[in-house]
Amino acid sequence: MKNKNVNIESITTMYRIFGGKIAFTNGVFDLLHCGHVDCLRKAREYGHLIVAINSDNSVRKIKGQHRPIILQDQRKYMLDSLSFIDHVFIFDELTPIDLIKKIKPDFLIKGEDWTIDEIVGREFVESYGGKVINIPLIEGISTTKIIEKCKNHTNLEDY
Repeated sequence: MKNKNVNIESITTMYRIFGGKIAFTNGVFDLLHCGHVDCLRKAREYGHLIVAINSDNSVRKIKGQHRPIILQDQRKYMLDSLSFIDHVFIFDELTPIDLIKKIKPDFLIKGEDWTIDEIVGREFVESYGGKVINIPLIEGISTTKIIEKCKNHTNLEDY
């Protein structure tokens, strides 16, 4: 089982000892959909993939009291089940900057819905020569759009 009592510093040290690159991304990953999976699979191409997910508490602060729909342990379980993700961590802060500073990823990756300047940790990662990458998204797919279709009882066949 992934992440059972795992120390983030020991993981990154292990990858670096063996010459591996570390790719890092983060998000809520509520209502996991093919857009998420596509972005995560592309992120994995850059190195060992570490994913950080917002805790339920931080999601409520960012997205409101009706989110998340899927609780953090369940979201973590689903992401841990994807074979191309190496580690999943939950963070309680509003941003993952503390994790980014511990991990010091070679690649900091987000979907192209974020501009490079908006990506939390960009300056830190670039300060030591790391790269910040925008992954193209599958157009028209988002958790918010899925939720709106469900609220409006609209046909979900578009997804």
